[in-house]
Amino acid sequence: MRIAFEFARGAETRSAAIENPTVPVSAENFLSFFGIQSGNLTAVTIDSALTVPAVSAAVTFLSSSLANLPLHAYRAAKNSGERVGGSLQRILNEAPNDEWSSFGWRKYFWTQVFTGGRGVSWIERAGNTVLGIWPMDPASTVISMVNGRRIYTFSGAKQYPASDVIDVPFLLKRDQLSSYSPIVMGAKAIQLAIAMNDYGSNFFAGGGVPPLSLSGPLPQGKEAMGRAMADINRAIDAAKQSEKPIFPMPPGHELKQVGFDPAKGQMVEARLFQIQEIARVYNIPPVFLQDLSRGTFANVEQQDLHLIKHLIAQWAKAFEDELNLKLFGAANNRRYVEHSLDGLMRGDFLGRMQALAMGVQNGLLMPDEGRALDNRPADPTGNGARLYMQGAMAPLGTNTYGKDAANGGPNDGQD
Repeated sequence: MRIAFEFARGAETRSAAIENPTVPVSAENFLSFFGIQSGNLTAVTIDSALTVPAVSAAVTFLSSSLANLPLHAYRAAKNSGERVGGSLQRILNEAPNDEWSSFGWRKYFWTQVFTGGRGVSWIERAGNTVLGIWPMDPASTVISMVNGRRIYTFSGAKQYPASDVIDVPFLLKRDQLSSYSPIVMGAKAIQLAIAMNDYGSNFFAGGGVPPLSLSGPLPQGKEAMGRAMADINRAIDAAKQSEKPIFPMPPGHELKQVGFDPAKGQMVEARLFQIQEIARVYNIPPVFLQDLSRGTFANVEQQDLHLIKHLIAQWAKAFEDELNLKLFGAANNRRYVEHSLDGLMRGDFLGRMQALAMGVQNGLLMPDEGRALDNRPADPTGNGARLYMQGAMAPLGTNTYGKDAANGGPNDGQD
């Protein structure tokens, strides 16, 4: 192959060569042979990112876990909070409107937070009464500042003040209006995971045969070269179909591998590392993305604690504060909403029963309170509305025979 360059009056001319002059011999064109365009990975979108199992696992796990937490309304009492019922409790924990369940609304809300970077919902009111909560598509919502106040414009028409919109960003930007998306922040890691998925699927779709180059005496001319390549391709296809590892080659010719062997390129190790990288984006322990490569009994339990203390609890707090501010106003000091993180124990029956038993035996919970957490009826004898201590399990303020000390008993004053 011969290429000559002449520069005259700023123009470049090329002499005739065997290659097609319209196809440049460049790194980009060479990489395109392996399915990589321009040496750059494809842009990441929410839809393409969710095709990566680690990303979809992180999004569905976090959104479902947060939506699964019981969410109750309370009224501040003298020394504690009193749970209240009514329409607000129904809106928060059962159905925010006549089209959505509470779980469905909150899962959609958190899915938007962990994909596009923001969850928004509109509060429908009649005066000071909350009638319902409606999810909004963040992609159709424009947030702007008007006279120092945030305004939410939905679908280019409806405008809502910030006081009527529940808004939780993944990470707020400096302008206090836009937010960072976890998928954009982890785009490079997600790009690499997509590229490895594509390479692996293409490799095995081709029967595990990597790109090959044919060396040896080759025919001259475009048509003759095309026929030779077609013959080789037919020979490879025939070997695949016959399930025989050997096929004949013309004398003096040799097939050589072009590209990397997935094993030598540490494909398995690299894909495992991408799971850990995506876990870092969401601050989620890798074990919850089904990565148990370095899991032990001790550290898996610690990762479970990390999930509650440093991830679920933080997002639950962000949602609670936003609800309290938007539902009741900044001046409110009597009503509030709160998640019950005990809901995460519902799947661990043994652990839940042991925790309730410890609470009752140590005077932290009344039996009726423990039963109510499992939606069980109260003790019909009325003894469940008292505190007990471990030991004889006698109600506080009674002697060992179960009679009130104040009213007298067989051992009154001795116990």
